[in-house]
Amino acid sequence: MATIHVGTLAYAYQVVDSAGPTDLLCSANKSALQAVAKYGPIDEEIISRAPQFIFHQIGVNRDPVLLGSSNVMIVPTTTVDECPEVDILLVPGPYLGNFELNPKHAELIRRHVASGKLLWSTCTGASVVASTGVLDGKRATVNNVEYNWVRKRWPKVNWTREKKWIIDGNIWTGSGACAATDMVAFWLKETYGLDVLIQASNSLDYEPRDADGLYTIFPERFDSKGNKISTHVFRYHDEE
Repeated sequence: MATIHVGTLAYAYQVVDSAGPTDLLCSANKSALQAVAKYGPIDEEIISRAPQFIFHQIGVNRDPVLLGSSNVMIVPTTTVDECPEVDILLVPGPYLGNFELNPKHAELIRRHVASGKLLWSTCTGASVVASTGVLDGKRATVNNVEYNWVRKRWPKVNWTREKKWIIDGNIWTGSGACAATDMVAFWLKETYGLDVLIQASNSLDYEPRDADGLYTIFPERFDSKGNKISTHVFRYHDEE
């Protein structure tokens, strides 16, 4: 299975907008499942179907970037001019007030979408994508707090707030940081199988929601008295 290259645009986004989706992908990595299998049994067939990702932080240059929350600073691993072709481009959400997308990042978004490859936006990242024109005429969602402001600014986009995420062709938009992580979980499930997603989610003790915000993805579990219990099942070698 070919390695999947995931690129994140490096500017002042909210930390969880990138960390949520990409950490879930990291936990789904074949190498990650092989490491976790040292502590608890994982079926080899599941591991064989797991993907492998390489991540790129794509800056306009290689100068450090102060992110929009938690006083976190990152150093881009590559630049727009130097970056290899990525299979998935992640556009995280900045604070919209005085944010301006660099023209080089804008052109990368246009070029990536035109290639037919997958683009994910997180939270207000949908407004960043909209500013390039590639969302005109398409359905999309965005952070609900900024919904009306965004809708007035980019009226050619068919904005909706009725779903946690929207898929329109190769552009996937998540309404918030956690919603976009749920969106990526859906992509993992549909692409590699529910069991791969469950293994990745177990590592984070995370349960994804569906597009309506409901916990319907993982099978429900109940104890002997009929009480609902955690959907997660953690297995350990010393129990065998």
